[in-house]
Amino acid sequence: MTKMFRSQLVLAAVIAVAGAVGFAQSGGEATYKAKCQMCHGATGTPNPSMAKAMGIKPTSDPEIKKLTVEQIIAVVKSGKGKMKPVAGLSEAQVKDSATFFHSLAK
Repeated sequence: MTKMFRSQLVLAAVIAVAGAVGFAQSGGEATYKAKCQMCHGATGTPNPSMAKAMGIKPTSDPEIKKLTVEQIIAVVKSGKGKMKPVAGLSEAQVKDSATFFHSLAK
């Protein structure tokens, strides 16, 4: 890749994230879209290749449905399986995004 193409790609990613955060949505939804959606999918259903590669279960899975918000928060902070801990989030962002993810499982 050329430097110009990489710069344009980074700029496009920054604009996409800023646009997602800028819309009128809950803080948890905005954080989820910025930090979690790329692996877990917009509705909590990862694409099949990501699910297979990372061992991600959809929110419709009974094991995921039974998780509490507190358990989801623990996974976000500590990681689980191939998922690394999510860095750069405040306590409020972690709680709000975990609450949003939990709502997708209902």
